[in-house]
Amino acid sequence: LLQPAVSVGNVGQLAIDLVISTLNMTKVGYFYTDCLVPMVGNNPYATAEENSVELSINAEVYSLPSKKLVVLQIRSPFIKVCVFTDCFYFPIQFEYFCWTPLRYLLTPYLEKAVGGLMQELNWKEMEKVAAYPGINDKEKVLHIPGGGITKRLFTESCSRGIQMAVLLKFCSEGDNIPDAFTLVNYLNEWLQLIKSEVSAVQSSWKIPSSWRLLFGNGLPPALF
Repeated sequence: LLQPAVSVGNVGQLAIDLVISTLNMTKVGYFYTDCLVPMVGNNPYATAEENSVELSINAEVYSLPSKKLVVLQIRSPFIKVCVFTDCFYFPIQFEYFCWTPLRYLLTPYLEKAVGGLMQELNWKEMEKVAAYPGINDKEKVLHIPGGGITKRLFTESCSRGIQMAVLLKFCSEGDNIPDAFTLVNYLNEWLQLIKSEVSAVQSSWKIPSSWRLLFGNGLPPALF
């Protein structure tokens, strides 16, 4: 099961778009929940006039049995509850940007199965940082600023014995399409969803029709 977290640059959602579009996955259902902001739109993966008028909503399920793959695409943010509080200022860790901007997390129940593979791929695990920088640097916590519900899903999965992996890319808001290609290529290193030469992997992903509606033929050169 693949799913995005609605986060600072929407990179997860864009990456899921690439997977669904490239593998031509079939929509098999949807989730109806009060937890998500309501949303409706046209078919983002339309291939012809006949299916361009199909409607899409905020949480849909796509399937590809041949690869034993199910994808939950979430297209709107979670309803927010306002809580007034305060906390220590948390500075951005400079060392994050001294290496690859990609990170991963595995729950203990998945670590046993694929942890060795991650090491073979030379992937870098998400670092824990000081809970109170400058006050107590020994107590380390997981911090994913701008990651939406990622941390909550991960900690809940750890406590409930669920096999879960988080693939993460550091980014900021803006044109995050190139980040989506980077993240989905990261996933492909692991799951081998498409087979192609390393130099051609990025251009092998099929761009969803909804992206072309937004950018026309003027897609950012960084995509290729």
